[in-house]
Amino acid sequence: MKSDLFSSESLAQPAAAPGMTLQNAKSVKYAVNGEMHARQGSMIAYRGNLQFERKGQGLGGMLKRAVTGEGLALMAVKGQGEAWFAHEAANCFIVDIEQGDALTVNGRNVLCFDATLSYEIKTVKGAGMTGGGLFNSVFSGYGKLAVMCEGVPIVIPVSHQQPVYVDTDAVVGWSASLQTSLHRSQSVGSMIRGGSGEAVQLKLEGEGFVIVRPSELVPQKTGS
Repeated sequence: MKSDLFSSESLAQPAAAPGMTLQNAKSVKYAVNGEMHARQGSMIAYRGNLQFERKGQGLGGMLKRAVTGEGLALMAVKGQGEAWFAHEAANCFIVDIEQGDALTVNGRNVLCFDATLSYEIKTVKGAGMTGGGLFNSVFSGYGKLAVMCEGVPIVIPVSHQQPVYVDTDAVVGWSASLQTSLHRSQSVGSMIRGGSGEAVQLKLEGEGFVIVRPSELVPQKTGS
C-alpha cells in the first residue's frame, strides 16, 4: 500500500533511548522504562507492557494533590514500552529543566513529564480571584516537561528594569523566581463606562521570562 501517510514524518519509529521526544508538532512520544507522569486522558496510543494508574495523594503534612492548576488530574504510566500523548491538537513543546531551575506552569498547559521532576501546587501570589486560576504547578529538579499551547507561544524576557504584564487567560507559565501581583490598567471610571475588556493583568517582576499563548480564550475542557 502506498500513500503520503506513510512518509517518515508520520511513521512512528522505534525509540533510540528512553524518555520524551516530539513525535510531531501536536504530539509527544515517550519511551517508558520505569515510570512517567501524564495528564489523565492524554494517551492516544501505546505499545509494549504499560500500566496506567490514577495518581493519588501523597503522605504526610504536605499532601501533594493529584491535580495541577485548574483541576488537571494526573496519571502514572509504568512499565516498559512506548506511549503517545496529545490533547485537542494543541502544539507541544519540551522543556528541559536542570538542577536549580524552577518553572511555574498553568495546569491546563501540562501534558506529561519525567518522574524525576518535583512538582507542587502553589497559589499564585497576588493573583486574587482572577480568571487565570488561583493555583499553578511549580516544577523543579531535573528532567523533561511537555507543555502544550493553543497556537505558537510567545516567550517574553522579564527584567528588573522592565516588568511584563500578561492577561491571566493567556499566560502559560513563567520563571518561578519572578514576583507576581495584580495590576489594574483601567481607571474605576473607565470600568463603570464599560471599559476596554483589559481591566486587570498579572504583573511579573524580576529576572526571567514569561510564556503566553496567542489567545485569551479559555479552553472548554481541562481533562478527560
